[in-house]
Order: sequence, then C-alpha cells, then structure tokens
Amino acid sequence: MQPDDELCLCFHVTKRKVSNYLRIEKPRRVGQLSDCFGAGTGCGWCRPFLQRLFDQAVAAGETSDELPTPEEYARMRAGYIEAGKGKPPGDA
Repeated sequence: MQPDDELCLCFHVTKRKVSNYLRIEKPRRVGQLSDCFGAGTGCGWCRPFLQRLFDQAVAAGETSDELPTPEEYARMRAGYIEAGKGKPPGDA
C-alpha cells in the first residue's frame, strides 16, 4: 500500500493522512485515530490496519508499507462486507 492509497474506504482516508496524524498528533490510544477524518468509524474493516499502524508508530516512531495492495485491500473489504461483518455508510 502506497501513502496515497485509501486506508479507510468509507471516508476516503489515505494511509498518508493516518501516518501524518500519528506522527504529528501522537495519539495515546488507537481509538483516537477516529479524529483523523473519521477513520475506522464506518464499516470497521480498516480497524485492524489502523491498529497495526498505531502499534508500529508507538514501537518505532514510524509506519511501514506492510499492508496489502489497494486492489487486494478493496477485494478483502468486499468479502468482509458481503459476510455481513460491517455496513459502510450510505455513500461509501
């Protein structure tokens, strides 16, 4: 996943926005990432990935690219939604 690829597909929050939020705001809990343009507050699919970035930022002070490609990510999310595990907002 590249920096300008969307991490939160519901609210179109890019990995770059989340990484910058982590670097600048230094949230103390992963739940505070919701203040970053609503990341993680839609269907819930991106929460494990937000957790991974948060954990990396806390441990090393930076985030890495160890996330799936945008195509894989979108495909995996579609399966997540189809399985009834989350419901995106009406316009997402």
